[in-house]
Amino acid sequence: MGKFRKLGRHAAHRVSMLRTMVSQLVKHERIETTVAKAKEVRRKADQMVQLGKEGTLDAARRASAFVRGDDVVHKLFTELAYRYKNRAGGYTRLLRTRIRVGDAAPMAYIEFVDRENELREAKPAAPQPPQRVPLDPWAKSRASQQWAGPKISGSTKAEGL
Repeated sequence: MGKFRKLGRHAAHRVSMLRTMVSQLVKHERIETTVAKAKEVRRKADQMVQLGKEGTLDAARRASAFVRGDDVVHKLFTELAYRYKNRAGGYTRLLRTRIRVGDAAPMAYIEFVDRENELREAKPAAPQPPQRVPLDPWAKSRASQQWAGPKISGSTKAEGL
């Protein structure tokens, strides 16, 4: 099992909290929580959107086993799967907002990208760097031509003896 944040809760409470938060994120498309919880919710929410993009019966069963509510599963497999069909990953965005008054916990918004009324616009896709021509391993490099001395052929050595 991979590394995860324990969030000061025992396992059953932590899983239940993450299930509820992912369901609310899918339903409302933006929630405010602490930064540590938002980072964990982001991992699970991206997994659920990936299941929605798969669109198989097995994926639907796995998603419905985690999120709460049939309306949430339906939204995952219709609206969000269609919205992110060409996106390879990074379906959520984390925006730090404030420090909570009671306990000074850092708060953050977590929201889905590419939606209306988002807090920050998504960055355009980075252009791919141009393809480099592979080097010929048998060609002489400029450095060897510059610093190497003149090449003496084997026939001149034999004639000198």
